[in-house]
Amino acid sequence: MDRTVNARPAGGKTERTINLALQGGGSHGAFAWGVLDRLLDEPDIAFEGLSGTSAGAVNAVILAHGMMSGGRKGGQKALEDFWRSSSHGGSVWSPMHHVPQVPIPGMEAFNAASFAVLDTLTRTFSPYELNPLDLNPLRDLLSDSVDFEGLRKNCDVKLFISATNVRSGRVRVFKTSEVSVDVVMASACLPFLYKAVEIGREHYWDGGYMGNPVLFPFFYECDSRDVMIVHINPMERHDLPMTAPEILNRINEISFNSSLIEEMRAINFVTRLIEEDWLKDEHKKKLKHILVHSVRSDLALENLPVSSKFDVRWSFLTDLRDRGRAEADNWLRANRDAIGKHSTADLESQYLGGESTHPLDGTAKAN
Repeated sequence: MDRTVNARPAGGKTERTINLALQGGGSHGAFAWGVLDRLLDEPDIAFEGLSGTSAGAVNAVILAHGMMSGGRKGGQKALEDFWRSSSHGGSVWSPMHHVPQVPIPGMEAFNAASFAVLDTLTRTFSPYELNPLDLNPLRDLLSDSVDFEGLRKNCDVKLFISATNVRSGRVRVFKTSEVSVDVVMASACLPFLYKAVEIGREHYWDGGYMGNPVLFPFFYECDSRDVMIVHINPMERHDLPMTAPEILNRINEISFNSSLIEEMRAINFVTRLIEEDWLKDEHKKKLKHILVHSVRSDLALENLPVSSKFDVRWSFLTDLRDRGRAEADNWLRANRDAIGKHSTADLESQYLGGESTHPLDGTAKAN
């Protein structure tokens, strides 16, 4: 961890150390920017591990880079600088990055129409046909924003960046010593828009298909038991999707949340083993009692269309940031004192549907 960030807070406060799991979601990642920005205001909250996928991977490396050189303020500045730069000239999340993102009347409708055209094209032609040169402005922006060599050598925050191996279909987790611009680009590689990213002799797509984001590295490589998940893809939606884009978007949300739900099921199982004393004494030290916290985006982002994931107008990004800050502030006011003591997320009701069959006793329990 960054030594400035991890210094014991002034005034004798007890430091609370957490691991952060950052989801992806294109420009909606600015919501997570806001959450991180608010957490960095708190001198008694430190970060041990950062797990990120797609835009979450981008936020993770930007935050780690900023903290490495400038502590908390450096992290906040690096995040703002990156998101400000991403708004200049067009979307870094789409091949149509040349489309201007300017605050003019009717621009939202224009962006939606542009997205519809792009969506049609990508379902007809592959990125090897549409974008043979594999142009991606995000690569240049990341290269300009992050000292990857410095991260690999000097960053004390533990980074875990996820990508999906195209051939095996398995998740690959890249650790701090392996992180490069190619790794982050692999984690953010949407296969309908960009060519698979080659690292070594393997090819990778967006990590969200198999881990959005992964949690298991925290269990084995981090001392802190506290895991805070910063959601970008809503877990629940109140309205039934009716249009083709709405249906596809909801399918993607469900798919990109599925691996996270499976990890939650495993955590819930282990938690019951520990709390209900099902383990023999000689096995109790082999399992870690994970404390789960979550900052949800369901309500904060429910009014946004799928096309807005490519919208990088500065006014839109700062609005997302402010929504993220507000959600993080709400969480801190209600749950700060729970860090290190107990989970604040109800795994069964929030992630497992409120009813589950427990492998310990084979009975269904409704919450």
